[in-house]
Amino acid sequence: MKLAFRPKLLDCLPDYNRAQFGKDLASGITVGVLALPLAMAFAIASGVSPTAGIWTAIVAGFLTAVLGGSRVQIGGPTGAFIPIIYGIVAVHGFHNLLGATILAGVFLLVMGLARMGQLIRFIPVTVVIGFTNGIAVVIFMAQIKDFFGLKIDNLPAEFFERIHTLANYAHTVHLPTLALAVASMAFLLSYNRLAQRFALLRRAPGPLAVLVVGTAVTFAFDLPVETIGSRFNGIPQELPAFTFPDLSVSMFGKLITPALTIAILGAIESLLSARVADGQIDDRHDPNQELIAQGLSNIVAPLFGGFAATGAIARTTTNVRTGGRTPIAGMIHALVLLGIVLIAAPLASYVPLATLSAIVMVVAINMGEWHEFKELKRYSYNYRIILLATFFVTVVFDLTVAVELGMVLASLFFIYRMSELTRIERLSLGNHTFEPKYLYPDGTMRVAAWQLFGSLFFGAVNKLEELLDPRAGHPEVVILDMTRLVQLDTTGLEGLESLLQKMKSRDCTLMVCGLNSQPGSLLYRSGFIDHLGEDNVCIDLDAALARAETLLPALPVALPKEHHGGLAVPAHAI
Repeated sequence: MKLAFRPKLLDCLPDYNRAQFGKDLASGITVGVLALPLAMAFAIASGVSPTAGIWTAIVAGFLTAVLGGSRVQIGGPTGAFIPIIYGIVAVHGFHNLLGATILAGVFLLVMGLARMGQLIRFIPVTVVIGFTNGIAVVIFMAQIKDFFGLKIDNLPAEFFERIHTLANYAHTVHLPTLALAVASMAFLLSYNRLAQRFALLRRAPGPLAVLVVGTAVTFAFDLPVETIGSRFNGIPQELPAFTFPDLSVSMFGKLITPALTIAILGAIESLLSARVADGQIDDRHDPNQELIAQGLSNIVAPLFGGFAATGAIARTTTNVRTGGRTPIAGMIHALVLLGIVLIAAPLASYVPLATLSAIVMVVAINMGEWHEFKELKRYSYNYRIILLATFFVTVVFDLTVAVELGMVLASLFFIYRMSELTRIERLSLGNHTFEPKYLYPDGTMRVAAWQLFGSLFFGAVNKLEELLDPRAGHPEVVILDMTRLVQLDTTGLEGLESLLQKMKSRDCTLMVCGLNSQPGSLLYRSGFIDHLGEDNVCIDLDAALARAETLLPALPVALPKEHHGGLAVPAHAI
């Protein structure tokens, strides 16, 4: 297999010009400013410092742009990772989160090098909608503490414990924090309408505007609310130290499952974001190159204090809408964030956590595809069960379990549906003329023909048993018309081999006709045709019937009276 490593940046450079640079510059600055509040908010919601979120956006954002398979993808921390990151930090600590992120990066890198990018698209839309809506609910619930200003030291990651803790501390609501949070959320939800009336607001993204206004109000009125400075001592105005997590063998084993969760979710979200962007710019991304870039981003970001990152749909869409068309815009977005950290970091100390929680809550509301719940009645029970089960397990238990359950249910329903589409029908030979000596005295044909439809696979191979049912009679020749059989697996092959042996034990000749490419290839490669006999493989049903006539011996003048199940039995079979 040829290894293909070609970032989209290389395709963009030959035709790059000053006009496009101007558009990429404007877009990069806009997205960089938008990414600042989101990076901090997602980090705090995940149980880590805002500094970690910013450096994740800088490092991962730059590498995603330089090495990615999409022209416009913007990488960084996303809301989808919040419940996963929060759970890892709560159970294993931040230090081991870095190790899990690096391990996830290795998984993503291997997936990209193994060219598994297309396989991610095999995840059913029901599973994607289920866990996306579930993640949105988990994110929303995680912000209740900071939104209401509850006096909770550590909010549990487990669903039932979290609900119990929130209920027990509901009486500790801090009214100034709640007022600021509600005002921030209302301002953000109505931002688009306000921007239509006030031209100044059109120049700034909603999250940035509410962050600036919320911070200004907190500072001007000296509101008694918690800020980044009071909880995290601000954001260091310096480059982070290069560190490598020290993982023990025992801890490495415990981190495989959460790392795999990060990798799967990161792959799904990044490729989904890239596919959405393709439709907006009329381009086609390279899914394998994108996975390689995401893998390297998640390996490198933790070395600078960052954590899990992936392609961010909202920031990527903003990049497209503001004119970004090459990876240069993504690189500029990361450099803008770097400049903000090195120049304006002290100002972040005044940012109120209530405003950041409102931003994350709005992100959660917007990321959920809530209309899908209203549309459920239009779809089958299978669709509803998969979506609702994935949603419920994501919210109550774990994202990994939810995806696994969703895939298992989808696979089982698919197998059942395919087995229902697989049919074996007996053909009427009334249009074919046989001499009287080839008929039993009661008019029963000595030749039986069956047509196979669909796919003869492990979920439908039991339907071959119908050919052995005594009620089907005891013909001397059985013809299987495979003209409409499009697929055959090894279990289906084993079923045909068993059928052949049982037919031989009855002194019955089995024939096949109308073989399509895939079933025919497997029958020949497996040696089945050698056991069947080349003469018993025919082009079509007419040829098979002509062959059958040559195989039927003449019947004696008088047949014995023994019958089985009301059907005459040939003399040689008694």
